Amino acid sequence: MHPILKLVAQRLALGFLLLIAASVLIFAGTSILPGDVAQQILGQSATPEALENLRRELGLNEPALSRYFSWLGGILQGDLGTALTNGRDIAESLGTRLANTLFLAFWAALISVPLAIFLGLLAVRYKDRWPDKLISGVTLTTISIPEFMIGYVLIYWISIKFGWFSSVAIINDSMTLGQKLNAIAIPVMVLTLVVLAHMMRMTRAAILNVMQSAYIETAELKGMPMLRIIRKHAFPNAIAPIVNVVMINLAYLVVGVVVVEVVFAYPGMGQYLVDHVAKRDIPVVQACGLIFAAVYIGLNLVADIVSILANPRLRHPK
Repeated sequence: MHPILKLVAQRLALGFLLLIAASVLIFAGTSILPGDVAQQILGQSATPEALENLRRELGLNEPALSRYFSWLGGILQGDLGTALTNGRDIAESLGTRLANTLFLAFWAALISVPLAIFLGLLAVRYKDRWPDKLISGVTLTTISIPEFMIGYVLIYWISIKFGWFSSVAIINDSMTLGQKLNAIAIPVMVLTLVVLAHMMRMTRAAILNVMQSAYIETAELKGMPMLRIIRKHAFPNAIAPIVNVVMINLAYLVVGVVVVEVVFAYPGMGQYLVDHVAKRDIPVVQACGLIFAAVYIGLNLVADIVSILANPRLRHPK
């Protein structure tokens, strides 16, 4: 078997095992959470007999191992289960929510990834000069501030003071693309500021590491312009670590948007998860956690595979 195919197959198998392990941790973690969904549904005035009957009806009295394999079997068949609090199919409810979260993450990534790479290249070009120091200082400041604080500051200045964009990011299918973009403008700004610093600094560090190579010094001695050296020689050879950090931050844009969605009342998976955590709706929490884990593991697998394909020694074995 070709070395690349063998490594890709190994990464895919490892990703599947990691997802199974994540499902075990998610199920175990949610099973030991305090609170009683039966009590939440029936209220504080419910009798012990009514609570016991509802727990039996919901399957909460079955052994944990039996409930796990039943849940996992349903997941493998595409059945995420039914919400305990409203009886709705979780997969159907999550469909629109997941699409909204991916919509928000897509526009944040579309802005942050090219901007981070451009700023990283600019910082390398003017290393230890004022553009490099300014870019590093601003990005480090933004990454050091919590997302909710950045969100509230932007709401105050952009939405309240200047009235440019809405402070509540509510979207629906009846809105045009322009109206949706206007609604998510501030959340996209927040996510861009949060992930920009990490990607920019990793791009800068990866390219500076390549710039110390002998062939870069040879190109400099031949009189090749610095921008051409960075574009033609340094950046392509630094692509593997850059792709890794980009994929990690893309995973954050999907998985880590919970705080941003809550701040802006955005109808995505994060808001859906928080709502059902408050209701002690364990199947919904488990489904959301598994989807987040699958997205994170999947994007890291993509980063690993791109790093493998970017290695010429593996693409062209002797």
